[in-house]
Amino acid sequence: MTRRTDDDGVRAGTRTPHPLREPTTWVPVVAVAVLALGWGRTPPGPLVAVVGLCLAGAVLSAVHHAEVVAHRVGEPFGSLVLAVAVTVIEVGLIVMLMAGGGDKAATYARDTVFAAVMITCNGIVGLSLLVATFRRGRVAVFNAEGSGGALATVTLLATTTLVLPTFTTGHPGPEFTGAQLVFAAVASLSLYGLFVTVQTVRHRDYFLPVTTGGEAADTSSHAPPPTRTATWWSLGLLLVALVAVVGLAKLVSPTIESGVETAGLPTPVVGVVIALMVLLPETLAALRAARGHRVQTSLNLAYGSAIASIGLTVPAIALASVWLSGPLVLGLGAVHLVLLALTAVVSALTVVPGRATLLQSGVHLVLFAAFVFLSFSP
Repeated sequence: MTRRTDDDGVRAGTRTPHPLREPTTWVPVVAVAVLALGWGRTPPGPLVAVVGLCLAGAVLSAVHHAEVVAHRVGEPFGSLVLAVAVTVIEVGLIVMLMAGGGDKAATYARDTVFAAVMITCNGIVGLSLLVATFRRGRVAVFNAEGSGGALATVTLLATTTLVLPTFTTGHPGPEFTGAQLVFAAVASLSLYGLFVTVQTVRHRDYFLPVTTGGEAADTSSHAPPPTRTATWWSLGLLLVALVAVVGLAKLVSPTIESGVETAGLPTPVVGVVIALMVLLPETLAALRAARGHRVQTSLNLAYGSAIASIGLTVPAIALASVWLSGPLVLGLGAVHLVLLALTAVVSALTVVPGRATLLQSGVHLVLFAAFVFLSFSP
């Protein structure tokens, strides 16, 4: 005889932990408190470790609450929640770094956005395919129409905002003129809005998980969806956790910058480190989806994050450049142009068949490793 369940899907007679006792509830609050106490100061060595622990806890909490919200709203809306939330706060982080970084901050926006593209399109995609195909004989299956359209959007956005400035002649150096920057900002924001409309309204089925036979997968879960109240709480705590993630990353960024300077590493390393920290929640969420045989969800997170990173960051930076002093360098150098071109070609060969094996995961991970290595040793 099965036990009776209540409306929330909890078995009668079982005891569930009180929400306030869950670490995912109070860790974001503690992280924000640490952020408030340390804001405007450079933490000494011992306190950097405490900030790092709070940062890791906020990341894990963000992943948990993003999955709660995603479970409630379903795909592909769930994938947009974390991607947009992280990107909006990432924009704030870039603006804060540029406002206080002086002339050396001229490339922060470019370095962070390009790092986000490489992390999402190679790091997250490669790790997700690795998790999905690691078992013997397993093939990762996804919707080629949706993933292909998302990849095309990433490629166009990256080319328009990061490649063209290197070759335009209206301004000396790899920079846009004012009119060119306005055009790039409007085009990026418009394309992002069009992609979101297609993903969530016009062709929503292209972004849903599929089975090995190509049919739409059953996305229902054995666990009941969270209640509306629980969903709103998770959404609020998700935003708190993301503020803590980016704020604490900003707090430790002077330590990172001084460490990079002391080690004699190039300036773009700062953008890589910051992008890695900010994108960690999306990486963990994508890996969990891949482990649950929802590779399409992983690709939605990866490519959606790249699109949001460019489509929202460039317009925001263009607007902020009105009061930010110093140049705004967006054009990539020769090495990064080659890596971006390789990423576009390799990604197209991965998504067009709608099926991927362990080989594709290895190719993306090696390309990501090349990006990280060349960032530290150009």
